Amino acid sequence: MQSIKKLKNIEGKIALVRVDFNVPIKNDKVEDDFRIKKAIPTIKFLQNKGAKIVLISHLGKGLSASGTSGESLLPVGIALNKFIKAKFVPNIFGKIACDAIFNMKNKDVILLENLRNDKGEQSLNKNFAKNLSKLADFYVNEAFSVSHRKDSSIVLLPKLLDSYAGLQLEEEVKNLSLVFKKPKKPFLFILGGAKFSTKMPLIQKYLKSADNVFIGGALANNFLKAKGFEIGKSLVSDSKGIEKILKNNSPLHKAMDGQGKLILPIDVVVSSKNKFINKKVSEIKKNETILDIGKESIKMIEPYIKKSKLILWNGPLGKYESGGDVATKKIIKILVLQSNTKTIIGGGDLVSVLSKLESKNYKLKPNLFVSTGGGATLDFLVNGTLPGIKALG
Repeated sequence: MQSIKKLKNIEGKIALVRVDFNVPIKNDKVEDDFRIKKAIPTIKFLQNKGAKIVLISHLGKGLSASGTSGESLLPVGIALNKFIKAKFVPNIFGKIACDAIFNMKNKDVILLENLRNDKGEQSLNKNFAKNLSKLADFYVNEAFSVSHRKDSSIVLLPKLLDSYAGLQLEEEVKNLSLVFKKPKKPFLFILGGAKFSTKMPLIQKYLKSADNVFIGGALANNFLKAKGFEIGKSLVSDSKGIEKILKNNSPLHKAMDGQGKLILPIDVVVSSKNKFINKKVSEIKKNETILDIGKESIKMIEPYIKKSKLILWNGPLGKYESGGDVATKKIIKILVLQSNTKTIIGGGDLVSVLSKLESKNYKLKPNLFVSTGGGATLDFLVNGTLPGIKALG
């Protein structure tokens, strides 16, 4: 995987940069510009070398079943201009796009329309990739968060052009790789979210390599149910294999007692008759819904955070969109304001919380690395690579 830092003599050359600007948009405005900001250093690096930069990205699902075009990247283009001057081109291959690229001056930046508005992007179409390759002199992957997808712009383009890894993609690989081979000890893995089937490989892998694994979010509901606790109307999913995990890893319920690896919540916040109530896991009733881990569970996890030398955290600890965000915010503040432990965080909801903290002038510490990926981060943590990274090799 070649770094763009190795690029020489690219003044006047056209760089085709695959970014991931698949960001939330509401009322034609970008709600979270985290991924946009993370791509800016690579764009500026190429500008400083005198290159012409053509940005390509997808947004949403693209074409509908009837062939109607999906969302436009125009709102993204507007948001991008808050950080760097860029021209939005409502076209991928047509005359408008070709003319815009032909008339580019050194250091110019243009953003082409949504790649998924062409069916060739998601169908691994060689002609689509070939037509994209004709737009530029070399290719840069600055889209770690979509590099788990086998899309044409991710896995075919690198075979058609000299290809390089962007600065953020390099940082993703460097930081996420810290949990492999010989991670710093004690190593704490905090895992939340909802889909048990997608998180199961992570649980199995890191129960072997981490010193402790704390389970929160809807994932914890599956474990509590398997242990015989009432979970009421709480969200659960198919949890095949959970009995084997529990058999081999007796859950801890007292902080720092030195036994086992798996840590489950000892109390939760439930929604009952439109009220939020903190309860022990043994007190949940059939008509209640678990929204978050409780106050005692937060206190229980703090000593583990303080003694750890490496922390990996993926997924929120509660039903974030329904008010179950208290524990997630509290633990993030502990990590941001009180801890100097090397911490790697991934997951869309966690990133949103951090973005809001930054807007309140909380300065994120250098020890904190925030991954741009969701599914890509999960896949990398399990497999150690991604299709888009392999394609750069």
